[in-house]
Amino acid sequence: MSGKTDPKSPKKPDQDRDARLKAALKANLQRRKQQARVRGGADKGTAQEKE
Repeated sequence: MSGKTDPKSPKKPDQDRDARLKAALKANLQRRKQQARVRGGADKGTAQEKE
């Protein structure tokens, strides 16, 4: 089987890399949004307690 490509692999290696990068970027964005929500909620809670 030397010289043959794996039929399950994508036609372009760049497509696989792009898909992995896209998934990592999406996960990172979701994580950062969640962190911002938690920090924003904590800031609002402390501001209300001071009043």
